[in-house]
Amino acid sequence: MLEDISCLLSRRGHKVLAFILFSGLFLSFSGISVYAQEAVDSASTVSAAAPDDGLSMDPDIIDAGETLFDNYCKVCHAVDKQVIGPALAGVYERLELPWLITFIQNSQKVIESGDAYAVQLYEQYNKTQMPSHDLSDDEVLAILSYVKDQTLNPPAAAMDMAGAAGEPGAAPSGLSISSGFLIAAMVGLIIVLVLILIVLVMLVQTLTRFMKQKKGLDESELEVIEQRFNLAKLVRSPAFVGFVSFIFVAIMMKSVIDGLYSVGIQQDYAPTQPIAYSHKVHAGDYQIECEFCHTGAATSRSANIPSASVCMNCHSAIVKVTGADEPSEEIQKIYDAIENNRPIEWVRVHNLPDLAYFNHAQHYKVGNIECQDCHGPIETMEVVRQHSTLTMGWCIDCHRETIIQTDNAYYDQLVELHKTASKEDMVVADIGGLECSKCHY
Repeated sequence: MLEDISCLLSRRGHKVLAFILFSGLFLSFSGISVYAQEAVDSASTVSAAAPDDGLSMDPDIIDAGETLFDNYCKVCHAVDKQVIGPALAGVYERLELPWLITFIQNSQKVIESGDAYAVQLYEQYNKTQMPSHDLSDDEVLAILSYVKDQTLNPPAAAMDMAGAAGEPGAAPSGLSISSGFLIAAMVGLIIVLVLILIVLVMLVQTLTRFMKQKKGLDESELEVIEQRFNLAKLVRSPAFVGFVSFIFVAIMMKSVIDGLYSVGIQQDYAPTQPIAYSHKVHAGDYQIECEFCHTGAATSRSANIPSASVCMNCHSAIVKVTGADEPSEEIQKIYDAIENNRPIEWVRVHNLPDLAYFNHAQHYKVGNIECQDCHGPIETMEVVRQHSTLTMGWCIDCHRETIIQTDNAYYDQLVELHKTASKEDMVVADIGGLECSKCHY
């Protein structure tokens, strides 16, 4: 009988193998062609030469332009998005350099001359005039060179907090495999596996038909040929019942344990505030420093919630949002609080238990910890939410991993002493960061 099966497989096996190999090769070549096309497109984009528009790509000039941009332009403009004024990406292609130089140096003069495009900008952006800048032609060209460099080489978007670590992603060098290609490859592999399964089923059916045609088979062989899959019998079998019961109990136990671990954790808590204050607008678009409003972050235990009078530092002049004709309803709430001499009842978002001591100044001023390390990408939040878990384990992990950043003689001496005893960097745990009394007293 084995010789018969071998003969049958030898006759049909070539076709089966050819079918599998053809399918695999077809899918492989399809995936490679997709990736190759993406690579060509990416390479052509990267290698495309910028037009000779009179702007320099000298790194020194670009660096000087970045400094000038930060000093003169950053408050109202960004390269990749609209702030108070329009996004500047590609502005050197839309407008001639002499016009740009004149407009940047004295926009009022260009508007008053009746220049159609200048007047259009003035009307479009709520009749907000760009102030005159005492810049030379070369300085303006340096700024535009920086804008061109940022347009052609935009900074890589920040990774999804790289595990909430807040480290910005580096721009990829060379060619990279796109997520679309990986998905296509996975789909191709699944199709190959399905095809292999279909071929195996075809083989089993063919062998079964062949064996039924044979004569002189004993009872055991006939029993194997005639056996059928019985789903009801499988479901009632002790092994299946035990397996399903084990999976159910395991899932329930994990759910209970996860629920116990989440007691007291308010991660992603984002309450509705009495005023719809947007950190994205203030800290993101207008890049207002956190300390401007949260004045206690560098000097005291609490970062403190700004009072309405702090808001009035800006909003005594800013009553309407960009493009609005009437006073903003939310800004009016600040005026109402001032006039009625009552505080704004902000809802606290980040709240540690009373048994834990935390000092903002110690972390922010001495430890040089960025606000985003604990509070997440606050500059992107329309509504503030608790980004981190703020659990004891989260704090301890941070103390075990955070390297001491020295900025005074005391810590400098500690680091030097640590280097004599260890080759590892000195972390917070090395200076008592894991002692219970540091946070619990």
